[in-house]
Amino acid sequence: MTQERIRAYEKIREALTEAPLLLMPDCNIPYKLYIDACGDGLGEALHQVQIVDEKPVEGPVCYISRQIKPTEARWSAYVWYGHLKNYTIILMEVILK
Repeated sequence: MTQERIRAYEKIREALTEAPLLLMPDCNIPYKLYIDACGDGLGEALHQVQIVDEKPVEGPVCYISRQIKPTEARWSAYVWYGHLKNYTIILMEVILK
């Protein structure tokens, strides 16, 4: 095994074992919504910038994803993104209030 392969293995192992932690939502801090849609699925991540160990850290508060339904597969990207925003607001209503 070469040093390059060992480093690659260590990098993959670290990425798989050190997943990002979810932050507790703070209603007094603005949220950032990241959305993405492709031919197979929809995904959203709700983030906040919070102070962790005396440093501002942007981290996830919640993740949502699902497969695209057959009828939605014909939608344009603009319709998907609009649908994603509404879908997210409905599902995260408790957090966002």
